[in-house]
Amino acid sequence: MEQRRKRVSPVSVFFNFFCFLLLRLLCFSGSAEAYKNYTVGDSLGWYDSQEKPAVDYQQWADAKNFSLGDFLIFNTDTNHSVVQTYNFTTYKECDYDDALDSDTKLWSAADPSNTATSGVTVPVPLLKEGTTYFFSSDYDGDQCRNGQHFKINVSHGKGLPESLKSPSEQSPAPNSADYNNDESAPDLVVPSTFNKPRGNQNSNDDDDDDDDDGDNVKKQSGAVSLLAKYLDWKFNGILFLLGIISIF
Repeated sequence: MEQRRKRVSPVSVFFNFFCFLLLRLLCFSGSAEAYKNYTVGDSLGWYDSQEKPAVDYQQWADAKNFSLGDFLIFNTDTNHSVVQTYNFTTYKECDYDDALDSDTKLWSAADPSNTATSGVTVPVPLLKEGTTYFFSSDYDGDQCRNGQHFKINVSHGKGLPESLKSPSEQSPAPNSADYNNDESAPDLVVPSTFNKPRGNQNSNDDDDDDDDDGDNVKKQSGAVSLLAKYLDWKFNGILFLLGIISIF
C-alpha cells in the first residue's frame, strides 16, 4: 500500500517561520541597547570654524541619541579645550571662570601661548540625565563663538554601568567589554606608574601583587566572555534547527 505523504499548509509554514524569527529577535533584543562611543564631529574632530569651516557640531549632535553611560570622544589638539557644563549661562557666555565645580568640568585645558601644538584624545562619559553643554573656552571664548560648541540631551537608557557610578577625577577610558564601538573609539593606555607615589621596596612589592591579582581577574573575565559567546552560538544553532524542523 502506498503511503500518503502529509501535505504541509503554506500558512503553517509561514506561521512557523514567523515564530522562529520572532524568537530570534527576542534573543538579540538584550544586546541591542549597548553603550556607545560617539566621536564628536566624526572625521572633522573638535575644532573651531576658523580651522575647520565645515564643522557644525549642533547638527552632528541632533542626529544622535545619547544615553547615560555613553562616551563622547573629542579628537583635538593642545590649542583647544573641552569644557562640559550643565549651566546654560556658562555655556552662553563661553566662559567657565565663574562656574561652580558642581556643574562645570574642564576635561582638557589648552595653552594658547604654546605654538607647538600636539594632538590629544579626550573621552568624556555622560553621567547625568538631561541637557548637557560642551564648548571650548580658549582665546576669551572666541573658539566657542566660532562654532566650537553644542548641546545634547541625555536619556536614562540602561542607566550607568557599575564602572561609572563612582568616576575618578581622571576621565575613564571606554571599556571594550562594556561598550559597543559603533563609532571608532581610541585605545587609551595609562601607564601602571601613572600618579603612583614612590615608596619603599615593600610598598612596591604590594603594588606588584595587586597588579598580578588584576591580571588574574582580567583573564577570568576573558574566559567568562568566551564561554558566554560559545553558549550563545550553541543556543542560536539549536533555535535554527528547531525552526527548520517545525517547517516540516
